[in-house]
Amino acid sequence: MAKRRTDPPPDAGEAARLWRDVTRDTVPLKGRRPRIEPPPPAQPAAVSTPARPPPIRRPVPTPMPAPPPVAAEPGPGLDKRTAERLRRGQLPIEASLDLHGMTQDQAHRALDRFMADQYNRGRRVLLLITGRGFKTGARTPEESMGVLRRMVPRWLKEAPHRARVLSTASAQPKDGGVGALYVLLRRERGGRP
Repeated sequence: MAKRRTDPPPDAGEAARLWRDVTRDTVPLKGRRPRIEPPPPAQPAAVSTPARPPPIRRPVPTPMPAPPPVAAEPGPGLDKRTAERLRRGQLPIEASLDLHGMTQDQAHRALDRFMADQYNRGRRVLLLITGRGFKTGARTPEESMGVLRRMVPRWLKEAPHRARVLSTASAQPKDGGVGALYVLLRRERGGRP
């Protein structure tokens, strides 16, 4: 495709000079007089550019605030100092389980096995990694959470975990932040709960 010139058209005087230069060596046809006057100045061609549709402006979704972290609460059998140390990630982690990337069913089965095994071994402080799992377009903070991040705290409140778990708290950034949970297990006293 030929590129159109964008130079401005020459003025009338220059057009006449150019025409004389072009026609200087031409010979008129038999029976015709030479035509010396220049052609009328060419009008600039109207360059039509296709109208561009206005850019589509999609509304930018406002980021959903992160759901509140799971707070360690002192309850029966848990003193305030231990609850605070759990929340700050100051208790040594004895075992961890990475659930992130698993389906809900796989994660639930893995959590059940892991919790029973760690409780039977006498371990107390665990780290459960759920992953952040943020979903865009959610209307509520809970909807923005991934399935595992939402379900693991619920599973820990159900039997048989409810009898084993003393407290939970969102992990510190060094241990996975809101995509992980600290779990403090009860001590086994004279047998299973």
